[in-house]
Amino acid sequence: MTPPDALLRAAMNRLIARVGEGVADAAAGVAVVVQDAPERIRQEWDLFQEEVKAEAERLQQEDQPSSASAADRSGTEHEPLQQRIDRLRAKVAELGTRLEERS
Repeated sequence: MTPPDALLRAAMNRLIARVGEGVADAAAGVAVVVQDAPERIRQEWDLFQEEVKAEAERLQQEDQPSSASAADRSGTEHEPLQQRIDRLRAKVAELGTRLEERS
């Protein structure tokens, strides 16, 4: 065999070996994912149910405002528009500061 033929054949052998390894690695990865899928789906389902319950409670509380929040609302109805905007801006700035502190 001539050296160019040997190089070509060696290159082909290595490519086939690497592709085979890649396919084997991919198959192993898929097997792990498939094996973990039922537990992952169960966890996601439980989390979704908790989120739905929390959202339902939040909506229920919005529908039944407390007397204190009703008093607050009556005070803001007569509040001038600019003061309401300033108050909202202050709340947004406070939330932004809190987010930056967490980061």
